[in-house]
Amino acid sequence: MDGGICSSTRIHLVWILSYHYWCRFKYLLVDELTEVQDKFYVINKPKEWSSFDVVKKIRNLGRFKKIGHAGTLDPLATGILIMCVGKYTKKIDYFQSLPKTYTGKLVLGKTTPSIDLETEFDGEYPVDHITTDMLEEVRQSFLGVIQQVPPIYSAIKLNGQRLFTHARNGVNAEDLEIKIREVEVYRMDIDTTLFPEISFEIECSKGTYIRSIVRDFGIKCQSGAYMSELVRTKIGDWGLDKAQEVSEFTSDKYEVLL
Repeated sequence: MDGGICSSTRIHLVWILSYHYWCRFKYLLVDELTEVQDKFYVINKPKEWSSFDVVKKIRNLGRFKKIGHAGTLDPLATGILIMCVGKYTKKIDYFQSLPKTYTGKLVLGKTTPSIDLETEFDGEYPVDHITTDMLEEVRQSFLGVIQQVPPIYSAIKLNGQRLFTHARNGVNAEDLEIKIREVEVYRMDIDTTLFPEISFEIECSKGTYIRSIVRDFGIKCQSGAYMSELVRTKIGDWGLDKAQEVSEFTSDKYEVLL
């Protein structure tokens, strides 16, 4: 044999080099997968979609194994829904604790069991006695720490069942012991130009039911009210300007906590 590398040694060296580069590639691949999986997405929930519908759709589009949302939106509401992926699902409580901002419309003079347009009208009430001063007094009564009873059409569990299940089975809210909760309204602005329709913007704490505010607004006006529109425009620092439409979702447009 000459002084060159024998065939068996050459094969062994090729194997070592191949294994070395594979290991580097493998770790890069793992890092890349970890990076992609551990993020969150800001989604604009479409009207008439449940929050679970959005989770299911984004899971399929992004091929995510672990995903969850940070705060339910009613089916008829639109706006910000934060989707946590991978290890970010452990941060759901953090996102839920952030202040939230909503815009919407309430209409005085009529009520529905669900306090929105998911159900039919079940009552009519006078509005002629309602003055600008009354509306302002009622608005101010919601500022700060308040107590509210969640709507019977909600996902809160009672006796092992969601409240909306009791409601759809014909049970009235008065027949259930729905716990009063304490929440905080940081800001509430109203526009009464199109009275009895009132546009509003509310900034509030975790756990605030806007439909409960609408219901109680009508009661305090010695009338009734329902919500005709609701948009969640902001959660913490994330607004609609950062949100993706479900129909245009791309896994490359993500957010991370700094």
